[in-house]
Parts: sequence; C-alpha cells; structure tokens
Amino acid sequence: MIDIHCHILPGVDDGAPNYANSLLMAKQAEAEGIHTIIATPHHQNGTYFNEKINILSRIEELNAYLKTENCKVNILPGQEIQIYGDLLRDYEDGKIMTLADQSTYVLIELPKSHVPGYTSQLFFDIQMRGLTPIIANPERNLEFIEQHDHLYSLVKNGAATQISSGSLTGHFGKKVQKFALDLVDGNLAHFVASNAHNAKKRSFRMEEAFDVIQKKYGSDHISYFQNNAKAVVKGDHIYRDIPKRIKRRKIMGLF
Repeated sequence: MIDIHCHILPGVDDGAPNYANSLLMAKQAEAEGIHTIIATPHHQNGTYFNEKINILSRIEELNAYLKTENCKVNILPGQEIQIYGDLLRDYEDGKIMTLADQSTYVLIELPKSHVPGYTSQLFFDIQMRGLTPIIANPERNLEFIEQHDHLYSLVKNGAATQISSGSLTGHFGKKVQKFALDLVDGNLAHFVASNAHNAKKRSFRMEEAFDVIQKKYGSDHISYFQNNAKAVVKGDHIYRDIPKRIKRRKIMGLF
C-alpha cells in the first residue's frame, strides 16, 4: 500500500517528535503492508511552516535513518498546506511542492469549521496552472457535513478529495464515519490515507479502513483507492467516477 498523507517527518509539526517515533510509525506501517509513505507536514497553518527546501533535506535524512534500522518503508516528500490566498505565488517561488514532488496533485487543508469564500476561485486558478487540489479530510469539515453541495461543486469542477482511515473506522465518531461513507457512495472520495501523527492514538489504521470498504463495497473500491495512490507516486492521472449529490437524510438528529 501507499499512504499519501502522513505526519511521519520528525520534529517539524504535531506528528512524530523525533527519529525514534518516526521509526515506530514506519515499523507499524510496514506491518500493515504500507511500503511507501508521502510525508506531509503541516505548512502555513498558523503554527507550522515547512517549505519545500527544508522538507527535501529532512526526507533524505529520514530515509537514511530508516535504512540503517532495516526498515524498508520508503518516504517521499509532500506537504499538507493550509489554504491561503498566496498559495499559487508561493508555488511559483518554490516554497510549495506537489505530492511526491513529481505529481500535479497538491494536498490542501481547509479549516474544520468552514470553507473560505475564495476557495472555488483559488481551486480554479490552481487548475489553470495545471495542478489538481486534493482536499484533505473533507469528511471532518463542518460546512461540508451540513451543506453537502459545497463539496459536490468543488469535486464536479475538478478538485479531488482524500478521506482518512480513522474516519472510515469510526475513530472520529459516527457522524464523521457516516459522512465519509456518503462520500464513497457519491463518488466524492478519491483517496484513502492515514493522516497518521503517531503510532498510538493517531496511527495508520489503513488495514482496518480497507476492511470496512471491502465489507461494504467490495474489492473493486479497494483497487480504485490504491491505484489512485499509485498514480500520484508515478506522476500519472488518477481515476475518477462521475460525482453524485448526497441525499440529505435525517438520522438520529445528525443531518
């Protein structure tokens, strides 16, 4: 498996604090069948700033360390970029990178409570530059949960999305789990990734998530998500199905 969203790079954000913890995470990933991880430290979220040049050097160091510890997981560079108005300018200035630093996909984080009003225009501008925005964890965004069509419109207009394994397994609550499954049902999810921050409370859970998908949707859906992750690493285009609007259903007062 390939994990396209993970905070395994040591000492740069709220993920692994040091190399020992990075090794624990890598060993856990290896045990789950993950052989490649795109390290995506937070960037421009108000607390953490991790520009491309710094990430690239740290990736080399981490891979060298894992090799000395006989861990066969390969770490590739990336960022989880908090949405902001000058994102494209900083991309042009070499401060922002695409996932794996060779694809056309940019992992973008939105605030958990809302969707900024300039999001649609920025995503359009990003796509005009030949890039594709991937929305990280849309299933945990309160505005998307309450107003499904906002996400539908962004996906219909070319954005992709990445849902977290912990959302599918219910570790973020039933409400988030239900919405994550709604996104899969509506062809509004293109990637499943761990968003792992450590080897304990915020671990990978990729095997568990794909077990959920297998039981509910079958092996074709697993192949769909895994092939899209492979496409990113190879610098290829991902697979997409025609997105569908999510029907609003009132269940237990959640929606």
